Amino acid sequence: MLRDGRVLPKDCFHLSFSRSGGAGGQHVNKTETKVDLRLDLAAAEAVLGPADVHRIRVALQNRLDADGLLCVTASEHRSQFQNYEAALARMGTMLAAALVRQKRRIATKPSRGSKRKRVDEKRHRGDIKRGRQGGGGD
Repeated sequence: MLRDGRVLPKDCFHLSFSRSGGAGGQHVNKTETKVDLRLDLAAAEAVLGPADVHRIRVALQNRLDADGLLCVTASEHRSQFQNYEAALARMGTMLAAALVRQKRRIATKPSRGSKRKRVDEKRHRGDIKRGRQGGGGD
């Protein structure tokens, strides 16, 4: 579920499990706890729309595989279910960040008062530096 209330159907996701690396003794050698979650953006286009899918592709292009699927893996927990929840949460966070629309910047000009203040400060700073110059004082 996305922050704006849209829900992606389960058939947009591809889920696979594998053995996780790292410490853990015999447990890690016989259980498949690592979660590989992939989102099919072509299938999700029906829910998200072409503009949002394009925005996701551009923002998360380094997370796309050769087939154009958005990839997330999780293996930090010893439980498959906890890794599944972590992968879902990570996918939701990434999609929400990619779908944020940036505000358009409106170019403005400095006001007359701010220009005058800047010039006055420059003149004052120059006067201070000029006051530091001068003779040795003997």
